[in-house]
Amino acid sequence: MAYLEALNIKKYYGKKLVLADVNLKVKSGEIVALLGPNGAGKTSFFYILVGLISADGGKINLSNQLITDYPIYQRGNMGIGYLPQENSIFRDMNVEENILAILQLKYQDKKEQYNKLEQLLEDFDIVRIRKYKATSLSGGERRRVEIARCLAANPKFILLDEPFAGVDPVAVKDIRALILELKKREIGVVITDHNVRETLEIVDKAYIMYDGKLLFSGTKEEIINNKEVQRLYLGDSFKI
Repeated sequence: MAYLEALNIKKYYGKKLVLADVNLKVKSGEIVALLGPNGAGKTSFFYILVGLISADGGKINLSNQLITDYPIYQRGNMGIGYLPQENSIFRDMNVEENILAILQLKYQDKKEQYNKLEQLLEDFDIVRIRKYKATSLSGGERRRVEIARCLAANPKFILLDEPFAGVDPVAVKDIRALILELKKREIGVVITDHNVRETLEIVDKAYIMYDGKLLFSGTKEEIINNKEVQRLYLGDSFKI
């Protein structure tokens, strides 16, 4: 079983230690959340996983391969997909052109490209909007297209940055269903999001960060019932 693992990650900004020996592991078909209050260090840690910034200590493994120093594009080629919070689809292209742009990089055979395109359009229920320009999509539609486009590269893992941000409640339900579909496809998923309730509802495990350290990790039930997590992050009245 494939896995993505961060071990004893350290990060300094100047002389300030912002990450102190932080660990995380996600396996194929597992949904893992990285949560914590503002200033906890989760964004820095997430960006180190993605390859956007470098660590000052520790290591990152993709299964048995050390990838600590690999840039984001190289991690992408190895099967680590990344969806940023910001709009990441090409604004001047329509939906199918956005997906084809990735398929053309991945597959040389045109017939295979178009077969994969049709499959992704059907799987993510975006056939009806295939000719829509990216600028005309709703928040939920955009996320569908972004995830379909990410899958065009055939990733083993997908890192989702604030997937529930900026979308309405109906779209939140839709995006949760999409993330669970990734799990069914045996893709490992790491989510960081400020919408704690929506995130915890779908995860297998969560890592709670506080003040640059890993405060606690466990299932959603263990997270919710942990007294220290309640005191420092969730509050004692938090429920799902």
